[in-house]
Amino acid sequence: MRKFNIRKVLDGLTAVSSSSSASSSSQQQQSGNRETDIPETLQSEHFQLCKTVRHGFPYQPSALAFDPVQKILAIGTQTGALRLFGRPGVECYCQHDSGAAVIQLQFLINEGALVSALADDTLHLWNLRQKRPAILHSLKFNRERITFCHLPFQSKWLYVGTERGNIHIVNVESFTLSGYVIMWNKAIELSSKSHPGPVVHISDNPMDEGKLLIGYESGIVVLWDLKSKKADYRYTHDEAIHSVAWHHEGKQFICSHSDGTLTIWNIKSPAKPLQTITPHGKQLKDGKKPEPCKPILKVEYKTAKAGEPFIILSGGLSYDTVGRRPCLTVMHGKSTAVLEMDYSIVDFLTLCETPYPNDFQEPYAVVVLLEKDLVLIDLAQNGYPIFENPYPLNIHESPVTCCEYFADCPVDLIPALYSVGARQKRQGYSKQEWPISGGNWGLITQSYPEIIITGHADGSIKFWDASAITLQVLYKLKTAKVFEKSRSKDDRPNTDIVDEDPYAIQIISWCPESRMLCIAGVSAHVIIYRFSKQEVTTEVIPMLEVRLLYEINDVDSPDGEQVPPLPTPGTGSNPQSIAPQSHPSTSSSSSDGLRDNVPCLKIKSSPLKQSVGYQIELVIQLVWVSGEPPQQITSLAVNSAYGLVVFGNCNGIAMVDYLQKTVLLNLGTIELYGSNDPYRREPRSPRKTRQPSGAGLCDINEGTAVPEDRCKSPTSGSGSPNNSDDDDDQKMNNFIEKAKMSRKLSLPTELKPDLDVRDNSFSRSRSSSVTSIDKESREAISALHFCETFTRKADTSPSPCLWVGTTLGTVLVIALNLPPGGEQRLLQPVIVSPSGTILRLKGAILRMAFLDTTGSLIPPAYEPWREHNVPEDKDEKDKLKKRRPVSVSPSSSSQEISENQYAVICSEKQAKVISLPSQNCVHKQNITETSFVLRGDIVALSNSVCLACFCANGHIMTFSLPSLRPLLDVYYLPLTNMRIARTFCFTNNGQALYLVSPTEIQRITYSQETCENLQEMLGELFTPVETPEAPNRGFFKGLFGGGAQSLDREELFGESASGKASRSLAQHIPGPGGIEGVKGAASGVIGELARARIALDERGQKLGELDERTAAMLSSADSFSKHAHEMMLKYKDKKWYQF
Repeated sequence: MRKFNIRKVLDGLTAVSSSSSASSSSQQQQSGNRETDIPETLQSEHFQLCKTVRHGFPYQPSALAFDPVQKILAIGTQTGALRLFGRPGVECYCQHDSGAAVIQLQFLINEGALVSALADDTLHLWNLRQKRPAILHSLKFNRERITFCHLPFQSKWLYVGTERGNIHIVNVESFTLSGYVIMWNKAIELSSKSHPGPVVHISDNPMDEGKLLIGYESGIVVLWDLKSKKADYRYTHDEAIHSVAWHHEGKQFICSHSDGTLTIWNIKSPAKPLQTITPHGKQLKDGKKPEPCKPILKVEYKTAKAGEPFIILSGGLSYDTVGRRPCLTVMHGKSTAVLEMDYSIVDFLTLCETPYPNDFQEPYAVVVLLEKDLVLIDLAQNGYPIFENPYPLNIHESPVTCCEYFADCPVDLIPALYSVGARQKRQGYSKQEWPISGGNWGLITQSYPEIIITGHADGSIKFWDASAITLQVLYKLKTAKVFEKSRSKDDRPNTDIVDEDPYAIQIISWCPESRMLCIAGVSAHVIIYRFSKQEVTTEVIPMLEVRLLYEINDVDSPDGEQVPPLPTPGTGSNPQSIAPQSHPSTSSSSSDGLRDNVPCLKIKSSPLKQSVGYQIELVIQLVWVSGEPPQQITSLAVNSAYGLVVFGNCNGIAMVDYLQKTVLLNLGTIELYGSNDPYRREPRSPRKTRQPSGAGLCDINEGTAVPEDRCKSPTSGSGSPNNSDDDDDQKMNNFIEKAKMSRKLSLPTELKPDLDVRDNSFSRSRSSSVTSIDKESREAISALHFCETFTRKADTSPSPCLWVGTTLGTVLVIALNLPPGGEQRLLQPVIVSPSGTILRLKGAILRMAFLDTTGSLIPPAYEPWREHNVPEDKDEKDKLKKRRPVSVSPSSSSQEISENQYAVICSEKQAKVISLPSQNCVHKQNITETSFVLRGDIVALSNSVCLACFCANGHIMTFSLPSLRPLLDVYYLPLTNMRIARTFCFTNNGQALYLVSPTEIQRITYSQETCENLQEMLGELFTPVETPEAPNRGFFKGLFGGGAQSLDREELFGESASGKASRSLAQHIPGPGGIEGVKGAASGVIGELARARIALDERGQKLGELDERTAAMLSSADSFSKHAHEMMLKYKDKKWYQF
């Protein structure tokens, strides 16, 4: 008598009526709990979500500043981000809430503070004395637009120039406006009949702080006397001004102009410039003016005690240099060096030995901020070499197309990758130390190794050491070098399925223990790599061509078994489904002239020198079939213990034995079902032969996914071979009717009301080259997992198998029969046969994993890494050991009785835990109804395991295993573009990352422990440093004058002297970054010290303010008593009638 199983009944009910799904799920839950009493240690208090660090080049940079005493660099961006860099490993990211572009940055040198000016006319004061900088004050200008700011060294008064040509003065301590204003009409008086334009430059004379140099866009420069409130000199030039710079002696200044000229002026000769230089202009004969050049956007004038001054400028090239790259020009004495840059120059700064503007500057380096790079040039060495950049700013060297994150890797991996990567380093860098060296490292509380792998559009792969919230490149692999490169576009064969980036990486599958690496590229190619420390030359690159085809001729039959082009026997009849295609095909076109049997890329025929690191084991390419291009690969898995690689797309699945270099399996997706196919398949529809360019850079399921509601599939159940065919047919007919009904009732995704973020660029039914009719019937392979488990219900012991997940929510199991190890493994074939086991979930399958009876994760079997290029002289034992998988699933003597494994399956909509070998669903969780899961990972955390999911509606969720209890659900990040969907990944120990911009990786943690330790792990930006001594004036300068003139700015700009500024001009906004901001962030001893230090700072500041107020009150009392005394004297002797 057959055992009655309530779960099957419930599953059947779920398929019939969606309304009863909630009750069935709860009953399953109860019955499951009775069966699985696995203690779960993870609780919701173990989880907390926060951002940790951001790596990479600041996206769309717009401003640059450097603190020469603290040795800290700041970069602002067009999206309001602020990145601060100290010594390598000390980095910080902050964000202005408004998101407005940063137009200028000014450090309060050696004060641990920074002023940012934004395009929305706000000024912000940042406190850098805490690990996470915060805004102390903000000032919003209401009536005028900010164009330029200048903060003199050791001054608390910030000059702010505006678009109207006026200059306002801000007290950076209180962030209030002074009543002192320099109006444009007062500054230029009658020197010009028209408005001089916005203020483009402000600076004080290095030798006299009372003299302010103001540059207006139209070409007028004014030297303003702050004390007498009038202009001393006005310098007029016909060409617009872009920047101005002083000579340190304060007697000359230099201007850069829009016609590519530099003018040097003597301050006491305003009539005409002392000298006019056109650095890149062609000098014409007959004394004519040189031809105009492009604008010189910025100039700096730096002096040295020994030798000529440096004039450094950006821009100014002649107009006939078409196609020339942007340049930085360094003029030193009679020599002129033109340094070409890879990208356009945003800004540059000269780094000098002294912060004092009135001393010899002694420049030693130039920081050049480019659109997509940061370059440091050594001025001290001949030829001006660049410094080797120690920051991870080249993530985007080629656009990132995918990434994977591995925490808790084997400890020997990072040293191994570093040693092979060290040989790839370029030569010719400066020998000097990296000059940006401020700050201190945080404490390392995480000791486990972390590796990030990024795949790029040019086919390169980079391995990064990401341990302890730092990032450093270890090794770079170029996968494209195995292919012939076409010299020109005309030369390129017409087999590309993408117009650009034919080598772009789509999927990375990596086994850290065995170091086997497998990649799938956009041109439907798969490359398998082994890691080796020996250099080899490969005479002939091993390759296979696979003909994966999707063909349905019978409209109504759900079987679709007749697939003429496939040389594969039917899946049910013959267990050994082997379709070897191991030789490159020769025919390139079929009888009707269509392209056939041709791969998209051509492999090099010449010997290939493979340096240490990753070396090619095998190249597999899908070929064109009867004029149709191969479809891009949607899933990939490699297993080193079995020597197998498997991949799938919307046509089907192929498995390759990379040790024997043979194709083991080559099936259309429908054939995997055999007679159990529940879906009504439509005939193929006409298709375009080319896919849109860049399709491969999208989500792996793009173009192959089916809207969830179109096919309501049974939520579980298995097509076991024991069932009779009649029963199967009856079930399938019923199911097809239901599917038809649901398809009629439900709208396509595009027409459904917007329930979540579907109105943005990412909708589940995304466009592709496959037409809508085709899409319904095409079922792509979306997940693959090798494991050692129970393949069928009747199994009494686990065996190697492959679990296959599809975009229609089906999980199929393929049994693997492996030959014994050693020599036999290379001689006997691997036998592959579909097991007949079928499980179903709602939505495309994303991830699968297996747990043992204790709830611990069972990792896939692997072969430990060994050097492959060394001749073997070991005995037979070692060979057997090599074959034996290191990790095998636990087994007990009473296997028939106990259910000793659990399969965890996560789809776009739900997660299930299925008991093996009985295949009963013991736990089920509907993750989302209105959205869909983009990424799901089964990860280890706090000596336990959980399922982590990221949904398209922005929620990050975690669930306990095996009971699937919700532990965390936080709205974090709505999906705004495909890049986030393509790169988001979770890993062990509560770590996750995604590409937040095309150039930056954002790391986050969902672990409470990491959040608590984060404050200690972060680096310290501000370190107490003595300010260098001011330059010695010398005896004679002190006696006869001529040294630097100081100015009591307080006397000029303070409220007592200049009055109050108009309230409507600017609005003061207190920031969150005072002591309150630190209270929440700081923790531990370091936090306490930081709090104490900041409290002292604030107390000192308040005492200082109190002193100032007391002094102001005293002075006003003095003036009042003086006035009263004068009044008394004036009227003392007068009679009442004389008043």
